[in-house]
Amino acid sequence: MIIEPVQRPNLSKKTEAYYGQFERLIVQIRKKKLPEEIMLVINKQITALNAVKDSDKILRNEIRKVQSKIIGTLAQKLKIVPINYYRKTWFVLGMTVFGLPIGAALGLSLGNMAFLGIGLPVGMSIGLAMGSRMDNKAKEEGRQLDIEIKM
Repeated sequence: MIIEPVQRPNLSKKTEAYYGQFERLIVQIRKKKLPEEIMLVINKQITALNAVKDSDKILRNEIRKVQSKIIGTLAQKLKIVPINYYRKTWFVLGMTVFGLPIGAALGLSLGNMAFLGIGLPVGMSIGLAMGSRMDNKAKEEGRQLDIEIKM
């Protein structure tokens, strides 16, 4: 069983939004059947977050770190991801892995490196398409959490 995050009163609106999203993530994770070792990792992360004092900025940073670690663990070990996880990941990868080489090749072939920037939107489009396809596949296979991480 995954433990509860500590209820924290008197948070700023921004920190409260982060904390609310984290609590919704935990609720969604509880709906999935997880192996015991993954639940132990998640509980360890929640315990570490629960130990943080109520300093808004420090708490916000810790929430982001813990949330990232939990999502990373789920994605890596079980391929369980939040909504648009792959799209956000492949957006950047598309620009760097596909866009820069395409732009460099175009710039070199035309003799003007100003065309380097043309490859970036092409790579971005490729990345978005690949990420969206992977997100749809995760949803079809029931590996998608019903939450989108926005912060």
